[in-house]
Parts: sequence; structure tokens; C-alpha cells
Amino acid sequence: MFDSSGAIPAVLEAERNGRAAAATDNAVMSMTDFHSWFHARTRANRFQVDRIPFADLAGWDFDPDTGNLVHDSGRFFSIEGLRVRTDRPWAGEWSQPIIVQPEIGVLGILVKRIDGVLHCLMQAKMEPGNINGLQISPTVQATRSNYMKVHGGAGTKYLEYFRPDSRGRVLFDGLQSEQGSWFLHKRNRNIVVETEDDVPLEEDFCWLTLGQIRRLLLLDHMVNMDSRTVLACIPPALTGPNAQDTGDDSFTRAVLRSLSGHGRAVCDPGTILSWLTEMRSRQELVQRRVSLRHVAEDGWRFGVDVIDHRDGKYFDVIAVAVQASNREVAAWTQPLVAPKQPGLLALLVKRIGGTLHALVQARSDAGMLNIAELTATVHCQPGNYVDVPAEHRPRYLDYALAAPASRVRLDVLHSEEGGRFYHAQNRYLVIEVEPDFAEPDDRYLWTTLHQLTSLLPHSNYLTVELRSLMASMRSLTQRL
Repeated sequence: MFDSSGAIPAVLEAERNGRAAAATDNAVMSMTDFHSWFHARTRANRFQVDRIPFADLAGWDFDPDTGNLVHDSGRFFSIEGLRVRTDRPWAGEWSQPIIVQPEIGVLGILVKRIDGVLHCLMQAKMEPGNINGLQISPTVQATRSNYMKVHGGAGTKYLEYFRPDSRGRVLFDGLQSEQGSWFLHKRNRNIVVETEDDVPLEEDFCWLTLGQIRRLLLLDHMVNMDSRTVLACIPPALTGPNAQDTGDDSFTRAVLRSLSGHGRAVCDPGTILSWLTEMRSRQELVQRRVSLRHVAEDGWRFGVDVIDHRDGKYFDVIAVAVQASNREVAAWTQPLVAPKQPGLLALLVKRIGGTLHALVQARSDAGMLNIAELTATVHCQPGNYVDVPAEHRPRYLDYALAAPASRVRLDVLHSEEGGRFYHAQNRYLVIEVEPDFAEPDDRYLWTTLHQLTSLLPHSNYLTVELRSLMASMRSLTQRL
């Protein structure tokens, strides 16, 4: 049995769960029916997002003392200034706007066995920053202000299953970080609960197997960030076939073996933790909250409808008016952070001693809580480096951009948090490098996928972007 610590059940149950996770059309809803349902939800609901001047924000204003963009209630979030000092050799000190949201929200997926097959209750949810309006979201995706109904709207559906007095079994429960480039110390509660109740099905929700969700993870802008981070945290025994239940694709077998913990790893778990501790001790990250108007000293410009940087890089802060017929509140206004260009998350993988390893780095971002977290080999917005000297460009960036198609194992566009970011998207790549790929320096480390998964019950070890990659890597084990 699982307990609240996420302990792994017995082997026989793990094998049964693996078969259930692999199920696709053996489900409540076939994939054909899902796509029909999803398009019907798009047509049934009315969505509109318009950019507006900051002066037209309702309930939001620039504080006369600090210049920070805040809500009248003192809740939700604020846009403030942050002064950052690092030990980076290029542009190591700067100021920027940053989202301050001290509340811890709930990202929860409710699971249930239906005819012996594990299903996840997912919703088609609109967020104002989504490129395509609706995306597949967790059962519950709500900030504390939202589920406490500070907005004065309707309550959060299914929240009762994630309360302390719920009758369900907690399969995973942990605090996970979010984008350190744009959030200051932001974390959300990622939780998975299994129920045996007869759950009433609301019209914007559907039951999907893990196998079906894996298929959807291979589609651009279909499964939102909040779903991906929770899916990455689902205990391994529930997530799919073990190393013996493989197809005939050699890379699929390699991924399965690496996820399952089969084969020899380059580093033991203690070495990985010691290395990350060393990186956190070595790297400098000094953060100081300042007034938003202070960032003008570093090239940020304040217009009537945008805060942007004079270099045309990084991101903007904008304001939007939103109408959404299927949200707790039908209309509202809010600020959003709008990245200037897509990001790139490239994970280089290699078979070492017959075991698939991923090359990770310890990355520091402006708003990180614990100095550095593990992330993909390449983690950046390439457009920010077009005029940077070659020696200061992110290592392996040019390698990833030039990788031949024969080496690319995953290539998908995923949207980031649509509730705070406007049209933020990252290209997620998995590239299998050549057998003679040069050994990295001590800023990078080879780990197995199982070792990365084993760190997920702990907070602030894997970035949200690496968790998205882990969820997508599991999709590669799904035979389409």
C-alpha cells in the first residue's frame, strides 16, 4: 500500500500498475473521443484576452511609495524589483522585475481505478497566457487566494479531495519550485490522491489513463505546465511498464531501464547530493528586493501598457483583460510576464556502460530559493545570447541547435504557466549524443533517469523545466 510518504508498493502491484499505465484506448474515453470532447469544450466556452493599458487594470495599481504593481486586496501576487548579484563572468549583476507570490497553491491530480485501470481526472482549463486557450490541466490548479475565493467567484471544484480530512490515499505530496527566472522563491504543492469514491464528473473534466496522457504530452501546447510537474512526481510504480515490458525500439528499452533503476550508474546517490551541495556552496546568488521603479537604472522602461528592456531582450510586463465563461470569475484584469522569445530546454543523454544517463547542470536563476537546482543540459532563451561572446554563450547551446535529426529523440513545444506568463513557450529536446562525446567539466553531471526521479519527493532539487522533461521522457516509452 502507498502511504503519505510515497512509499513504493509490492512488486506484483507495481506490475499491475505498469500494465494499467500503458493502457490507451482501453479506457473510459478513447483517444478519438477525447479529441472530439476537447474541441467541443473549446467551442462551448467563450475566451477572449486583450492587452490593455496599465491604467485600465481593475483592482491593480502601482504603489505610490514603491512603484510595485500590486492588488488592492494585498493577495494574489505583485510585480516588484529584484537586485541580483552572481559570480557569472558575463553580466553577473543586474536588476529586473519579478513576480512575488508567497502563497503556496495546490496542483492536484485525483486518480481512480476504473475497471482495474488507473485513470487521472483532468480538466480542460483556459489560462489567459495560453497560446491556444484551453490546455489539459490537473484536477485542481489553484492559488490560495483563488480557493479561498478572494476573487469573490465560485469555489474550486474537487478541492475537497485534497483536504487533510479526505478519504483518499495520498500517493505523492511535496512542495516543488517554479520558474526561478521570473518568480521569487515560488513553490506549489504537488499532490496526487487516489480515491475509490463515485466521483461526479463535471463538464470540463474527463478521465484519462496515464498512457493517454503520455500521447498528449507528445503534442505541442496540449498538456499544461501544472499537469507536467505533477505527472513527473507520480511514483514510478504507477507510471508504466518496467524494463522487461518493452517494445522493439532500442532507445525505448534504454529509457525504460534507466527509469527502472536497472544497470550501473556512473555516480551513486550520495555523490549526486554531494556534488549539488558543492555547486550550491560554490555559486554566488545574492538577492535583494527593491522597488519596481528601481529597475529603470538597469535599462527597464515604463510605458503606458508595457514595461520592457531597452535591449529588446528578456521579457515584458503587460496588462490584459480576460473573459472566460468556464472560470470561477467570468471576467477580470491582471498583469502578465511576456517572454520576448521561446526558450530551449535540451537534455543530452548517453548510454554509459549500457545504461542511459542524462547530463544535468546545477543552475542558479534570479529568484531561486536554494541557490541552484538541477536542470537540463541547456536551459536558456537563445535570443538573449545572439550578441554575447562565444566563450560566454551557454555551453552545449550550439551543439543542441545543430543536432542532426537522427540524434533527436524528443522535440516538442510546451507552454509554461499561463496564469502568470503570456505566450511563454519552451522547446523541449532530448538528444542522444555520440558514443565518443567529450566528457563534461565539473559543472555538469551524468545521472540516470531513476536517480533524477528519486529526488522528486524532495523540494527544490529539480527545476520545473527538468520535471517537464522527465514527464515527457516517460512518454517515449509509450508505443504509439
